[in-house]
Parts: sequence; structure tokens; C-alpha cells
Amino acid sequence: MNNKWLMAATAALTLTVGTNVIPVNALNGSPAEQITYTNNGQVVTPSSSAVDIDGRLYLPLRALSEASGKYVDWDEFRGSVALTDKPELTGKYKLNAPNLNEGVKMGIGSSLTHIPGDPDNVFYSTADRGPNGEVEVNGKNRRTFPLATYTPSLYKIQIEKGEIKILEQIPLKLNGTNPATGNDRITGLPNIKGRDEVPFDVKAEKELAYDPYGLDIEGLAYNPKDDTFWISDEYGPSIVHVKRDGTLIERIVPKGWGAQVSAPLVPARETLPAVYNKLRQNRGAEAVGITPDSKYMFMAMQSPLRSPDKSTDNSRQLRIIKLDLATLQPVAEYAYVAEDAKQFNNLSQSDIVISDLVVVNENTLLIDERDKNAGDKAQLKRIYAIDLTNASNILGKYDDEKAGKTLEQMTIAELRANGILPPSKRTVLDGVQFGYPYEKIEGLSLVNGNTLVIVNDNDFGVGSTSSDNGTELWTFKLPYSIK
Repeated sequence: MNNKWLMAATAALTLTVGTNVIPVNALNGSPAEQITYTNNGQVVTPSSSAVDIDGRLYLPLRALSEASGKYVDWDEFRGSVALTDKPELTGKYKLNAPNLNEGVKMGIGSSLTHIPGDPDNVFYSTADRGPNGEVEVNGKNRRTFPLATYTPSLYKIQIEKGEIKILEQIPLKLNGTNPATGNDRITGLPNIKGRDEVPFDVKAEKELAYDPYGLDIEGLAYNPKDDTFWISDEYGPSIVHVKRDGTLIERIVPKGWGAQVSAPLVPARETLPAVYNKLRQNRGAEAVGITPDSKYMFMAMQSPLRSPDKSTDNSRQLRIIKLDLATLQPVAEYAYVAEDAKQFNNLSQSDIVISDLVVVNENTLLIDERDKNAGDKAQLKRIYAIDLTNASNILGKYDDEKAGKTLEQMTIAELRANGILPPSKRTVLDGVQFGYPYEKIEGLSLVNGNTLVIVNDNDFGVGSTSSDNGTELWTFKLPYSIK
């Protein structure tokens, strides 16, 4: 046998029997460790050695794909493998903006969306509910809001010459007076006493008033049909309809939400299933997107619902719901299966979350899935393309434990036993491999089908000792188009 083997798409990769992949180390052959591998003329080293069996060479598919510059994803539900070319990093841009207050940095980056027709380097973004922290008092943590009058806003931004420039700030407001502020502006304070976190001042001494219109804004979507935005809110969880000037129009909430709070200036439409009231605090509606034809809107929860209770915090199943944008009624719901924390080091399943999404079309979404770590400790910062074509519609089927296990209570084996097929997923970007240094990739956008854009949420620099603002946007060129 020659001591060189040029990797090619036609090479033998693994032995398969039905849908069961036979690992190379289980085959009866001799290790072929002396072989040199090249990819496009460059020497590469696979993570595993090949095996020589009767003059034929077998290399683990993942090792071959990694060595040849491709992502490889195994779908355990469909018995299929997806190989995807890796993107090219094309730009890095930093936000340089004055601090909002002493120790409080300017914040954007909780979302990112590009409006068709705008220049390719212009986007809209949001920050979340405003600067907040935790202070321990008598052995319990209290949620503090250093700038209680902070107004959540939309930001029009431009990337150019390595910088993120804020072109316009659009404060969110009401068509009337907010009793919590005395003017038409909203705050980022919680809505419902007894359900949401109790808000305190910066010293954690004085309890602040709740704001029935307050929003913890995360995702952002644009509807070209009526020139409006939709925002996903972690508090509700809700999806809020907003005019281009920042005026709140209406709010989509779970059934039963309206009885808990009075907010007459922003009509609450109870179209989300009641089970969405069982969210984990600060882990609500994290992402929202609209199909290019304005027919459907998708919303993803950040973490598993507490259905029936917090025992499901380590479930792998996260819900994505699809709504008819004309009626605002749900038409489908999907069980997105997050990565298994067991494959990583010292990572709890509850530390893996969805942070944003892009709706490419009715059946194709991009999902931002990440862990809670930053820098060298980060292990999961991936953008997946998911396919809903043959995924199971579980709307209204696994919400109540009285009828059997809820979606969140099920194991992977129980998903299969119940015939629940999650969306298929393949890696489009692995941020860890590119050394992305921040914890929260929370903004995701796709421009022209082949430019992927990500931005992080700096959490207003609370607890940071860096002089930098800490917000950074990166662009990637895909070697293919997603349309």
C-alpha cells in the first residue's frame, strides 16, 4: 500500500449495516498510523488513525471530515450524517461608545436583524432589560437595577472600518402614559409581582415598582409587509409588535397571562399555549423570526419549560413555535433537541441554551446554540441550520403530565417511542474553533444567503474590569448559499 492517501469524496469512510454505524476500532484490522494525509496539497492530521482491512483503508468519518475542513453532524433520529464546509472569517468590528453611567457600559447585541433593501453593512439590534445584577442579602440574592429608568430601545447600527457605529436609537414607548414612569416610555423592570424576580435598587435595599409594560427584549424580527418589528420578550414570555418609531402595538402572551396584570395600552392576545407560563425566570422567549413572505413567525424559548416543574431544568428539549402571522394563532410546535452536555467537560445540561434564530424560509431556520462559558472555557458556540420538513408537529400534545410525560420530561428514547421526530440540524459555524472570546453570542443575521453575522451581548459590562465596551460583531462568508 502507498504511504500516502489523497482524501477524496469517493474514498471509503466507514462500514455501515442498515442505520448502525460500525466504529473503526471495532473492526478487525491493523492501525495504519504511518499514512500521510493531504487536503488541497496541505498536510493534515486526522484526530483518529485509519484501519487497514484486507488492503482497504477505513477512516472514521468525523476524523476525515475534520481533517478536510468540514463540519460533521450525526443525526441519531434519522441515522444520517451531514457534512458542511466551514466558513471564512471576513471581519471583526467593535463598539466604542460612552458609558451609560459609572460602571455601566453602553449595551447592544441581544439581537441582530438585516432589513431587505438596506446596505449590507446596516443592521438593527437591541439590548435587553437594562443593566442589572445580583446582591446577596441575608443569604439570598436580590435582583438589582442600577438604572431603574433605563428605556429598552431599538438600535440602527452600521459596521465599517472595524467599528460598530450607532446610527439611530429608537426608545420603546406607549401610546399613552405608563403609570410606572409617568410618561410614555417603558422600562426593563419586571411585570408581575409574585411571578417575576423582585426588582431592587442598586444597593438592594429598596424594592422598586413593577412595570406592567416592562420588557426584557431579546430577539428582533422585521415584517416587510407592514413595515413593523416583532420583539421576543423573556418576561412574558411574549412577542411584542412594535412600530418603526418604537410604539408598542400589541403583545402575544400565553393563555391566562392577562389575568395576572393590567396593561390596557398594549392589548394582550392570549394565543400562546398556557404551558408557556411555566417558564424558568429569565429564560423566556429568546428568539423570533419571520419568513421572507411574511406568512409565518417563529419563536424559540431560551431553555426548557418547567413542565411540570423545575425538575425539567436539565431537559434537552427546547420549544420552537410557529404562528400564522395573519391570525397570530399557533399552527405548529417543534421539539428542538439541544446538544448533550455529557459530551463536554463540567457542563450542566441547563447551561446549554438557544440565543437567537434566523428564519430563512418556512422549513429552514438558523439556530444559535451556546453554553454559559467564555474564552478558553467555552465549548459550545454553534450556529446550526435546522430542517423542519419532516419534524413532528407537537402543538398541544405533550403539555400536561396528567396525559403522560410532558415533552420536557422525556428522554431521547421516549421521544423515539412516542414517534417525536425533532428537526434535523447541521453545523454552519463553530465559534469555538474560531476563538470567539465572549460568552453570549446573542445576535445572529444572514445577509444575501451567504454572509453570516454574529454579535455578543456585553450585559452592560456589569462586573467587567475591562476598559473596552466588550461588544464585538464578526462576519463570515459561507462557501455556499442558504436560501
